[in-house]
Amino acid sequence: MSQRFLPNGSTGDDAYLVDVDTDLAGWRYGGLQVVALEPGERVVFTTGDSEAAILSLGGGGSADVDTSHFAIEGRDTIFGEVSDFVYAPIDCEVGLTADGPATFGVCTARARRRIDPYHVDAADIPIEVRGGGFGTRQIVNFLSADQHEADRLIAVEVITPEGSWSSYPPHKHDEFGEDEVELEEIYYFRIAGDAGFGMFRAYTYDGAFDDTITVRDGDVYLVPRGYHGPAAAAPGHNMYYLNVMAGPAEERVWKFCDDPSHAWARGMLDSLDPDPRLPMEVHHS
Repeated sequence: MSQRFLPNGSTGDDAYLVDVDTDLAGWRYGGLQVVALEPGERVVFTTGDSEAAILSLGGGGSADVDTSHFAIEGRDTIFGEVSDFVYAPIDCEVGLTADGPATFGVCTARARRRIDPYHVDAADIPIEVRGGGFGTRQIVNFLSADQHEADRLIAVEVITPEGSWSSYPPHKHDEFGEDEVELEEIYYFRIAGDAGFGMFRAYTYDGAFDDTITVRDGDVYLVPRGYHGPAAAAPGHNMYYLNVMAGPAEERVWKFCDDPSHAWARGMLDSLDPDPRLPMEVHHS
């Protein structure tokens, strides 16, 4: 992989704000498209050998998956609201239409089996508050490994309140072991507020790379291997990221190993009271 950090606007064209496929990422399984549509605008694509989960990142619309039609109620904001989503299987045609101005995330993973398309209401998506103190984060488990059916695709949303940390302690999932399963991972960042920013780190013990970068609204980071975290939200700017994961395991499962140098921090953070700002006020559209 030649490029891990993809600044906002560096991929995609036309309606696609982000267009990351396996060829661009230089890996085998995961992808992400972010599609921005005007009122009544429609895009059509085929899934090929990948399954997909389609959710609103703002606004609403509908998805036609072959002969099935699903309304996507969507949401006004990713901070404090949850979107319903549509699952589209391999080898199908998807028509995505916006009711008003709308942005959709299309999370993809190369899959082995075909699953019937389905829709999940926002009210049926679990919200989890994880960690404590300055390491508290909110997880929206819309397609986590233990929620809803997929072949390889795992996808969650994470909200980190301004001035706090998430994806900490640093952890990895790049090989198979008793407590680890190989998974590629995409981070798609959204940052609240004008000129908002945060920080993100990813590194390997073998010295192949050690990235500590400034992330801004719309940036993407690809994690092919190695430890990743923390993600830090600057004061005054809440941070959101959409995580897309996929790998070669027979079982769809999320298992990881903490960096031994920082593993102690997990227990420390879990012993603290959760940040009272979380969960952010959640409205199910």
